[in-house]
Amino acid sequence: MASPSEKLVSSLEALKKLQDQGLGAIRSADLTRTHRERLLKHGFLQEVMKGWYIPARLDDAVGESTAWYASYWEFCATYLTSRFGSDWCLSPEQSLQLHAGNMQVPVQLLVRSSKARNKVTNLPHGTSLFDVKASLPSEQDIDVRNGLRLFSLPVALMSCSPSYYRQCPTELRTALVVVKDASALLRALLDGGHSTIAGRLAGAFRNIGRDRLADEILSIMRAADFDVREHDPFEEKLPSVGNLREENPLSVRIRLMWQRMRADIVGRFLAAKPKKDVQVYLADVDDIYATDAYHSLSIEGYRVNHDLIERVRSGDWNPDAEEVDRQQRDAMAARGYWQAFQKVRESVKKCLEGENPGRVADEDHGGWYRELFAPSVAVGLLKPSDLAGYRSTAVYIRRSMHVPPSSESVRGAMQTLFELLEAEEDPTVRIVLGHFIFVYIHPYTDGNGRTGRFLMNVMMAEGGYPWTIIPVERRSDYMSALEAASVEGNIVPFADFIASCIVE
Repeated sequence: MASPSEKLVSSLEALKKLQDQGLGAIRSADLTRTHRERLLKHGFLQEVMKGWYIPARLDDAVGESTAWYASYWEFCATYLTSRFGSDWCLSPEQSLQLHAGNMQVPVQLLVRSSKARNKVTNLPHGTSLFDVKASLPSEQDIDVRNGLRLFSLPVALMSCSPSYYRQCPTELRTALVVVKDASALLRALLDGGHSTIAGRLAGAFRNIGRDRLADEILSIMRAADFDVREHDPFEEKLPSVGNLREENPLSVRIRLMWQRMRADIVGRFLAAKPKKDVQVYLADVDDIYATDAYHSLSIEGYRVNHDLIERVRSGDWNPDAEEVDRQQRDAMAARGYWQAFQKVRESVKKCLEGENPGRVADEDHGGWYRELFAPSVAVGLLKPSDLAGYRSTAVYIRRSMHVPPSSESVRGAMQTLFELLEAEEDPTVRIVLGHFIFVYIHPYTDGNGRTGRFLMNVMMAEGGYPWTIIPVERRSDYMSALEAASVEGNIVPFADFIASCIVE
C-alpha cells in the first residue's frame, strides 16, 4: 500500500502536469476527486468557485489574497475560453490597459461575447466578471496574449469611450505612444467613416507631442471628404517628459507617472536642515543600523516544482520542519542585510561628497542586492545564478492587486528609472518616486522592499535628510500607501507617509 507521502507525490505530479500545460485555472474534471481532495487538504489548491480551482502555497494564511491575484489573468483566460470558446474579448478599455503594460487586477473585468447573458460572476476577494452581450471586432482585429483576447491597439483606441481619456490618462497616453504609425488607424477610420473619432485621436496625439501623426490623420481624412474637427480629449496638456518614442511601453508609463506624480510630492516634506559633515552623517548611519533591519516580503509565483516533489518523495518534506528552514533563512537574511548595509553606506558617502545620486544608485544597486543574498548562496539556500542580474520570471506581491511587469520589460524600465533620478532636481521627488517606482517595477525575485528602502535612504542623504526607518509597527500603513500609488495612481498617501517617518 502506498504511503501518505507517496500518495501526495502522485497528486502533486498530476497538478504539475496541468501547470506545465499552461492551465492557470483548474476544473474539477482536470483532476480525479482523490487528487483534488488531497491537494485541497494539504493546501496546494484553492477553490475559486464551484468546480474551479487555482494553485496555492502552503504559507498562505486562510483568506489570503495573494494566490488569487497571482493566478488572476491565467484563470480568466482559461475560464472565459471554457465558457465562450473563441467568442469573447475583453473590453476596449481593459484591452488598452494591457496594451499599455498595466497588468493590475481590476475590481470588475468587462468581457464582450455574443453568448453573454449580461451577468456578473463573483470572484474571490471582491473581484468579479461582467459579461456583456455585444458584438466583437473581426478576428483580424483581435490580439491574443497569454490566452487573453484583446481588441487590437488601433481598434481599442477607436472604440474606447471619450471619458476614458479623463479617467485613465496615463494608460491612454502610453497606448498612444505605442502606436508606431497611423496606417492601421487610418484604414479603420476611413472604412468606418469615423470623422468624430478621427478628430479626437488627432487631438490626443497632439496632446502628447506627436504633431506629425495628428496632422496625417487630419489631412488624409479631409482628403477623403470627411469633415474632421480636432478635439483634445484630455483634461490637461502633457508637459514635456523626454523621449516618448521608446520601444518599452512600461518605460513610457514610468515617465508619464513620474511627471504626473511629482507635482503632488513637491512641498509635502519639511525643509531639510543644513547638511552635516560627511563623517558625522555616516556615524549617525552606523548608530541606526541595529533598528533598520526591517524588510518586506516579495513573493514568486505559485507553481509546483521538482524540488518539492522530490522532498515529498524522499520523506524530507514535513510541514513542522518548515520552521527550521525559516530560521536558517532568517539568519542568512540578517547577515546579508549587514553586508548590503555596508555597501549602501559607501553609496551614501559618494552622494554626500557630491556625486549625482541617480548615477550612484544606478552603478551600485546591483551590489546592494548581491550582498543581501550572498550568505544564502554560501550555505546553498540559493544558487549563484539566482544573483545574476534582474529577474527572469514573474513575481507577485503579497496581498496586492498590482501585478509587477513582465521580466522582459524590467531592464528598460530600470534604465528609465535611473535616468529620471539622475535628471530630477527636487530631492523629495527622488526620495518618494525612487522608492515607489523601484518596487513598482519589482526588478528582483526577492529583496525588492529592502533594496527600495536602501535606494530611498541614498536619496535622503543627498537631499540633506537623515537615514529614515519605516517602522514595522506601521507596516500596514506603508503597504496601503504603496497600494494606493500602484493601483489608484495616488502618490499623496505614500509621500505623506515617508515624510512622517523622517525623524532627526
